[in-house]
Amino acid sequence: MIKREIESRFKNLSNTRRVVLITGARQVGKSTFVKYIKENGRNYVTLDDHNLRLLAQSDPKLFLQNYRPPIIIDEAQYAPDLFSYIKMEVDNSSKKGEYWLTGSQKLELMKDVSDSLAGRVSIIEMSTLSFAEKNGFNSKIFNPENIKLKHNYSASYIFEEIFRGGYPEYINDKKIDRNQFFSDYVTTFLERDIRSLAQVGDLLRFRKFLVAVAARNGEVLNYDSLREDADIDSKTAKAWLSILEACDIIYLLQPYFSSPLKRATKSPKIIFMDSGLCAYLCNWNSSEALMNSSVSGHYLESFVISELIKNKRNNKETLNYDIYYYRDRDKKEIDLIISLDNVIYPFEIKKTANPTKDMLKNFKVLENSDINVGNGGLLCFYDSILPLDEKNKAYPISVIF
Repeated sequence: MIKREIESRFKNLSNTRRVVLITGARQVGKSTFVKYIKENGRNYVTLDDHNLRLLAQSDPKLFLQNYRPPIIIDEAQYAPDLFSYIKMEVDNSSKKGEYWLTGSQKLELMKDVSDSLAGRVSIIEMSTLSFAEKNGFNSKIFNPENIKLKHNYSASYIFEEIFRGGYPEYINDKKIDRNQFFSDYVTTFLERDIRSLAQVGDLLRFRKFLVAVAARNGEVLNYDSLREDADIDSKTAKAWLSILEACDIIYLLQPYFSSPLKRATKSPKIIFMDSGLCAYLCNWNSSEALMNSSVSGHYLESFVISELIKNKRNNKETLNYDIYYYRDRDKKEIDLIISLDNVIYPFEIKKTANPTKDMLKNFKVLENSDINVGNGGLLCFYDSILPLDEKNKAYPISVIF
């Protein structure tokens, strides 16, 4: 089994908080993870079991009387009434980490948890495997003020990792056929998660919508375009996109906007959290074809953003920064902006091994404002760190891991 980087953070929270909830997309490894790290004597129950689910739904008090802490309750979103009874249990105990919960349907789960367990629960989001996890090393939190190069990988290797994605079952078992795995995953996602949400009545149309979203990976969100491709109205497009975001299939990268930059767009950018799933939905059959395609830049950009998100989620050390992109009405764009301690750090992400200063030309839009701009640069496939001007450098993509 691949060791998950989130383990240290999870154990620390379990030692300091009464309830720990781990959430994330289906099949990212939540159940396997909690069963792997649980200590002797901790009970495990899953509400995927129909009989246990019925008991938890119909008589949550009796359920908790029969299944005592310390306990793991897997797929807890199926019995939201449990949370108020868990609240009563933990309020009568000083013990920490008595309840470990997992759940896939974040849209409903977060509301129920917030209503019942506010102030008593720590929430961890688990993603598919990060690049570091797949390659067997521990990542460090990415700090734009202190960028170091510890690993280096070729463009072909990075795109092979982009093509594979990070679903643990597929990565762990070399015998699994890629297309069959992702086909089964999409079917399961639609049948088990999407069908249970009242907003979705037509699964075939939702699948068409999912493919349309995948085709726009790394692009600025355009609801009219999505609506037309999926043959749905704007209200439905917004509702369905919210579902994909809540299920952690996509991340909506928000635009950087401040008063001095009045021409900045306010539309987010679509980032697929697992590049392998995205490549499957868009019918890519090899990493070579994807790397040489016209959309390779979007995939690389989306990959970098998703890895930075995983980096923040996984590490026990914390750094309170936000990530954005910038685009204005003149279509001048900066791929990545990191905001840390009231300073912004701009980065371009390019599929090139020949970096030039001209690739940073859009940074000029930040110069005539009162924004505090730190050192930035170009994330690319050059094999070392190369100064491009007095403030910016070219960095191998590998510095983010």
